[in-house]
Amino acid sequence: MLQVPSSLAGLLSLLSGCFTQPSFETFSMLLVGMVGRIRDCTVTGMLQAAGLAGEWHHSRAHDFFARARWDPDQLGIALVHFLVTVFVKPDAPIRLAVDDTLFGRSGRKVFGAHYLHDGAQPEGSGRRTRWGNCWVVVVLVVPLACLDGRQVALPILFRLFRPKDPARPELDAQRPSQPELARALIDMILQRFPTRIVEIVCDGAYASKAWQGLPDRATVTTRMRANAAVYALPPPERHPGQQGRTPLKGAKLASLAKIAETAIFTAITITGPDGRERTTHTHEFTCLWYKPFHTTPVKVILIRNPGTETGFDVALASTDTDVPATELISRYDSRWTIETCHQEAKAHGVGDARNRVQKAVERTVPF
Repeated sequence: MLQVPSSLAGLLSLLSGCFTQPSFETFSMLLVGMVGRIRDCTVTGMLQAAGLAGEWHHSRAHDFFARARWDPDQLGIALVHFLVTVFVKPDAPIRLAVDDTLFGRSGRKVFGAHYLHDGAQPEGSGRRTRWGNCWVVVVLVVPLACLDGRQVALPILFRLFRPKDPARPELDAQRPSQPELARALIDMILQRFPTRIVEIVCDGAYASKAWQGLPDRATVTTRMRANAAVYALPPPERHPGQQGRTPLKGAKLASLAKIAETAIFTAITITGPDGRERTTHTHEFTCLWYKPFHTTPVKVILIRNPGTETGFDVALASTDTDVPATELISRYDSRWTIETCHQEAKAHGVGDARNRVQKAVERTVPF
């Protein structure tokens, strides 16, 4: 008889509605096999770790990824509902971090595989350009009481990114960018939690017009590019005799570097995700970062680390303009949890599967 440990079976029962009965049995046993696997987490390796080698034909496990009827998005939404219920207080915002990562693959016939930059590899290792699948990942950032409030990232939704293919330029218009894929995932969560406040954190590569049109209850905090063009807020009222349409933005401001030359920086204390405190110097102002956020005002925070006397080290922008700089910097610091999440996932076997067909590739990493 196939058995799942009772403590795990109760948890998995919350996800049973995402599968048919036979698929749910396969899902449960493969999950047990992945948890118990101490070497590569290939599909057949998970079968072996679950004690099913010779009991089940390996095609049953492969068919679960390649042909069975289940949707990773539906599974992710069911999971995030459970996680928010357990780890996020009813009156607290839901914090989501967005980033992408590359899982190295081998073989020319792997669906969606390309040569891509892998920033997770050490500089100078010669492996920063690799053949593999690039995944856009949304994680739920939560503090855990058992870790003295340290924040961790729990992955919930995934999208396979496919870059432009010179061999098939006619399909380029149908290939969404990484920020567009992330926005599609965030919209699913906003629809699932129609009344909750959502905080989105992402690095500068995701600061794009994909975030335009978010509801007021959703905010974005991101790193700014050093050459970002910022504008003053438009005048609140039209002048007497003014002709033409009402301007959407004010005058173009100086570059961030020029602003930092004459800015007055104030020392503040920041508490990082690890609970440690540090002192930094900041200058903040409100403006329009027109290209990515259109007419939504953003609070810009220029950050100067101790020991830096000129210019700035990091610039952050947030559409949450009413929150103090200390909280916004701490919020952006929590984005680092997604980097450790990717590192730990790869160390535990995510991406080890050797499948090649489209459905199997699109489902194995989310599983």
